[in-house]
Amino acid sequence: MRQSQSCDACRARKVRCAKDTQDQKQPCKHCLTLGIPCTYDYQPKKRGPPNLCVRSTLQQAQATGGTSGVSAQRRDGSSSDPSISPLSQTLTSQSPRNVTPSYVAQDTSSDCFHSVVSLPSQGHYGGSFPSDHSDSHLSAEYVTHHQHHFSSPVALLSPNILPPLSYYCRPHRLEDIAPRDTIFLIIDLFFDFVYPLTPCVHKPSFMAALRAHREERDPLFFALVMSTVASTLVQVPRSYVPLDRSTVKKLARTCFEASRHITVASYDPPSSTHVVIRYFDCCYNFCSGVDATQHATYGEAAHIAVTLRMHEEASYEGLDPIESEVRRRAFWLLFGADKSMAILLGRPVCFRDEDCTFNLQKLSPTYVYRSITSNAYLPQPQGKTSIISGLNYVSRIFALLGDILVRIRVDKRSPPHGQFATARLEEVESLHTRILETLENVPEPLQLKRQFPAGYVPTGNSVRGGNSVGTLDAGEYQYGTGFRQTTLGEVKDFFDNPKASRANALNPFLVQQGNLYVTQQLVRFVIEQYRDELITFMHGNIDERQMMEDREAVASDLLNILHSIPIQSIATNGPSLVHKVRFVASTLLDAVGKADSAPASAERAHAYLLDFLSILSEIERNYMLEDDPNPGESAR
Repeated sequence: MRQSQSCDACRARKVRCAKDTQDQKQPCKHCLTLGIPCTYDYQPKKRGPPNLCVRSTLQQAQATGGTSGVSAQRRDGSSSDPSISPLSQTLTSQSPRNVTPSYVAQDTSSDCFHSVVSLPSQGHYGGSFPSDHSDSHLSAEYVTHHQHHFSSPVALLSPNILPPLSYYCRPHRLEDIAPRDTIFLIIDLFFDFVYPLTPCVHKPSFMAALRAHREERDPLFFALVMSTVASTLVQVPRSYVPLDRSTVKKLARTCFEASRHITVASYDPPSSTHVVIRYFDCCYNFCSGVDATQHATYGEAAHIAVTLRMHEEASYEGLDPIESEVRRRAFWLLFGADKSMAILLGRPVCFRDEDCTFNLQKLSPTYVYRSITSNAYLPQPQGKTSIISGLNYVSRIFALLGDILVRIRVDKRSPPHGQFATARLEEVESLHTRILETLENVPEPLQLKRQFPAGYVPTGNSVRGGNSVGTLDAGEYQYGTGFRQTTLGEVKDFFDNPKASRANALNPFLVQQGNLYVTQQLVRFVIEQYRDELITFMHGNIDERQMMEDREAVASDLLNILHSIPIQSIATNGPSLVHKVRFVASTLLDAVGKADSAPASAERAHAYLLDFLSILSEIERNYMLEDDPNPGESAR
């Protein structure tokens, strides 16, 4: 019996064994990297006898139906469909036609991608495996079974009819999915609308690679483009994509699945590109409302990042500037998403502060305000604010949220007493001060401009000192009767009207303001909630009126933020911003309902906030790619 050509570890992991020599005494590259023994103890087993039940059923089918699987001839000489036995129905359900990923449309002659958008010609990949593939010996057999899987149940019993997982990890063309100019249009929309909040690709090198058709040589880059397209289609105004809604939905799904099938076959070795792809997949699933898949893709991104030690500052040493920056940005996006899910969904923290050794000084303005090449960091032009500054400041806010989450969860498991409780209260008060000061020195483009909509009539003024958020006292402003209807009209115009102004949505700093200031108020609210819990635990009660005034201040500041930023810029933030506002608003409303003597101003502030939340919910609804209500109309 011949010995296996793959080592035991590679065989178990189902990866190609990487050996520089046939000498089995020398470990393969994978075992050498992992630091594990490289052994060749596996011996293939002999094929067992055929399944008697299957053989008996096939013999019975042949006896009753003539030549099994051969099309019977009608009396008029025309061909009819074959008679399918229960066994063949079962086998057909396991055939390549049904196990092939949904983005691959199989017929009897090819396995090329099924393009969602009309293409001038079909993809150039045929039905057999590439000739240079390690499993190319399966190609002829695969095509034979593929062409006849409806006509011969016996042919379906071969275990080799399915392509190996690595078959999908091969070069592809963008034209296999959609016309190249359509892909480029969507990529342009990504950089216009999505990139300011998720800048985890290096735009110059990404676009240069795209123009050079790198995807036709690098399957992982093709997957990156596909995931970028999928996440973009669910995060941009519908009117900017020249396709109907159902086509957009299918195209987004096709791109997601194309990327998925390629990347699951290329995890070894892991790279920062895998992390970015999975983060985009997480965004796609989040906006599509597929919660379980969203969390699964986030989990993959987070664990690949840990595998690359992106949570350790030492892992960035020796990397070229572009790779280092992409890894750092991707990590901080994952870090922020981790803290958001922990507080909004009550999930465990994935990136715990004590496990992360990153250098927070790398989030200083002098670090991010630069342009980057593969060789060096170039000075940022004087007077010009980097688009990455938004990620810089929101990451610092999430770092503070991580600090308070650690304390909250430790104290819930083991509540502090005596002097330890007093010390904890001092720590929480310090965090409260720090969160209010976080955005005091932001660059001018990120500073919140105080803009009062026409629906409000100012009768007073109360603004916190410094550059903190101005407090909008709910008792000082009155709703105009048409404010809600006007704003909803602006939202509809933003999503559906191709001729509507996009100036506010295309201003990256206005978009980042929504993310920054709403996140700041969310963290502030969490800190104040826990501070009140500590006071109640230590003293047995709390000044309820003071607590309600603090809650009112949060509601007023949040209202001021929402009204100081154009609704188009808020809408560009998408469902993530809506979830943060909803969390604060619902908790505030619950507090008002439980209070024995809530001030009337607090009730009005919370009522106004909930009314604004209805506008945000309309924004959230517009991101869902549901089927068109009227198929004859182009709602996209």
